[in-house]
Amino acid sequence: MFDTVLIANRGEIALRILRACRDLGLKTVAVHSDVDADLRHVALADQSICIGPASSSASYLNGAEIVLAAQLTGAGAIHPGYGFLSENADFAASVEAAGLTFIGPPSAAIRRMGDKIAAKRAMMEAGVPCVPGSDGVVPADGNAIRDLGAQVGFPLMVKAAGGGGGRGMRVVRNPDELLEAVATTREEAGRAFRNPDVYMERFLARPRHIEIQVLADQHGSAVWLGERDCSMQRRHQKIIEEAPAPGLDRGVVERVGELCAGACRTIGYTGAGTFEFLYEDGAFFFIEMNTRVQVEHPVTELVTGLDIVREQIQIAQGKPLSLRQADVVLRGHAIECRVNAEHPFTFTPAPGRVERWTPPGGPGIRVESHLYSGYVVPPHYDSLVAKLLSHGATRDEAVARMAGALSEIETAGLVTNVPLHRLLLNEAGFVAGGFDIHHLERLIAGGLIHEGGER
Repeated sequence: MFDTVLIANRGEIALRILRACRDLGLKTVAVHSDVDADLRHVALADQSICIGPASSSASYLNGAEIVLAAQLTGAGAIHPGYGFLSENADFAASVEAAGLTFIGPPSAAIRRMGDKIAAKRAMMEAGVPCVPGSDGVVPADGNAIRDLGAQVGFPLMVKAAGGGGGRGMRVVRNPDELLEAVATTREEAGRAFRNPDVYMERFLARPRHIEIQVLADQHGSAVWLGERDCSMQRRHQKIIEEAPAPGLDRGVVERVGELCAGACRTIGYTGAGTFEFLYEDGAFFFIEMNTRVQVEHPVTELVTGLDIVREQIQIAQGKPLSLRQADVVLRGHAIECRVNAEHPFTFTPAPGRVERWTPPGGPGIRVESHLYSGYVVPPHYDSLVAKLLSHGATRDEAVARMAGALSEIETAGLVTNVPLHRLLLNEAGFVAGGFDIHHLERLIAGGLIHEGGER
């Protein structure tokens, strides 16, 4: 058991973790870079300590400095949030070696699921449906690569074993492109992930992105908390998420959800996690597992009534799950819009001073943000500045409430992508639901979504 948690992150997720700790009666330590000294969670934490300059490599990615900060402040646990070191197995291992609690899965589980080939093999053994592809690493011999490509079938994808977040992937549409694609992806993977291994998967032309949230404790219990649809994305970066996913066969979803919970028990996974799938023609295909809390976890919280971060912390304390699968009931519909400090139609980051920030309110509206009037959004980190959520008895009600909330937001001195969200909520494909992951990019490429409005 621990009574103090060091929050190894920044922004809205750091504030979210702090509030969960406060609800549990736990003390908090905020670490921050020198440009983040004025963040809200830093002011609210019981202790705070600067761990380096603005560059994330010298601060939020400096694992040794973060562990030292925990030791100096008496924190017994470290919560990594998402991004930064949250899925870094070496960092989790260093926390364990220091005698501290890593609020997340064991380092061995992070390492296993971080290797996409090992993760896919583990899921196949657990019965979770996977995208057809190579059984292991792509060989070095050119002829063997060609033979493997013919077995998988074209078009296919060459993917980095250590990749994630849309990086380390290349579509190959015919055999003539295969050898060059493998060589290029290997080189990029070695530089980006320090692991040059690649594998192949069948390319799905128009899939949806569906994910299933799980919780698993240290006593062999695991539950799944419904599914989320994260198909509204650009270059593999999610923009709008919702729960539950519209138009899916509930029987199929429940079977896959049970397989995910069973996989957690099989591989000894503990904590919060997310199984990510591509969904096409009524079938689910596993692509990866995120071994952390995700940006979009609040949409699941809204339809289940659970506090996922609180559960995550209690699991790390060794407590059993507070619920069984029969207790998980989905109520209504929830939508999340990611509000980024960026130009809404060029997607260029737009850091700057917030002269005025007036968040929306009303029934079924939730805002998670670290913004305040006078805050300066720095250029050094991810551009996410707020998560705007709506909940309603039906999808139509959730959409209507989100539209109202987007009309209420007021920001002065800061450029955000709110105008894009306003257009998307009225776009025919979004209103209908069930669109694929390329939907937004097709709208942009066709000039249907642009600065002058939807056409």
